[in-house]
Amino acid sequence: MNILITGGTGFVGNELRTMLLKEGHHLVIITRSPKKYEDENAQNQRFISWEDDLVSEMEDVDAVINLAGESIFGQRWTDEVKKRIMDSRVKTTEQLVEAMEKAKNRPEVFVSASASGYYGNRGEDILTEDEPASDDFLAQVCVEWEKASHKALELGIRVANPRIGIVLEKGGGALEKMIPAFQFFVGGPIGNGEQYMSWVHRTDLCKAIIFPLQNSEIKGAYNVGSPNPVTMNEFSAVLGDVMGRPSLFRVPKFALDIILGEASKPVTDSIRMQPKKLQVNGFEFRFEELEEALADIL
Repeated sequence: MNILITGGTGFVGNELRTMLLKEGHHLVIITRSPKKYEDENAQNQRFISWEDDLVSEMEDVDAVINLAGESIFGQRWTDEVKKRIMDSRVKTTEQLVEAMEKAKNRPEVFVSASASGYYGNRGEDILTEDEPASDDFLAQVCVEWEKASHKALELGIRVANPRIGIVLEKGGGALEKMIPAFQFFVGGPIGNGEQYMSWVHRTDLCKAIIFPLQNSEIKGAYNVGSPNPVTMNEFSAVLGDVMGRPSLFRVPKFALDIILGEASKPVTDSIRMQPKKLQVNGFEFRFEELEEALADIL
């Protein structure tokens, strides 16, 4: 297939590109700095900018995968940061749909990311795709993000929205923040430890992003997280075991609130997702259990 990708040079995008190239697909990657990747241009991969003619690019692609969005981690959510988080997702999605609308030959499928933050802090509730959105900031970002992608439905394009949990792999995401503390024997749970984490190994995430390209039954929102979410206490204990380190030093929620404010929610909210739609349609996770996933990564 010919596939256009945004966010294709990031923490998830790099792995996704490798997987797609191994399957023999041809990729066009939109990036803010295409010159930075000139050495990676090849017969089956090239990099363009957001200022290039996206309409003509849409004429030649079978699928679009949209992963663009500013990181929500590592900074306080000031009004300015919140605007950047929202705009980097919604406006880029709108720009892609606008290009699709102007193209004569349109892609068949649009996989546009969303996140588990859609559900908000839900305690022990088991969350399938049928659950309503929360009303906090992250949930509203996800609602607007998905809504922007759904405009492609009016163009006859199938739209799929992976609601992505906490992604596990070296070099980014939550693990990058937690590993150093455990390396120095001061690791432990964050918050009260009873909150559920919907986690997914990056390999399984990339497979799940590709899945709608292979399975026309996948449309609308679908949860992407292991079928076995764990509490933060369990996560920290398993991480400590895999690294041969204790899990003793709890980071209290009030300390995170002082340092990060509202930006602490992605790790202190309890989200217990189930990937019901993927399972019903025959998707197989390579890493269903946390210990297997962390052992593979570390």
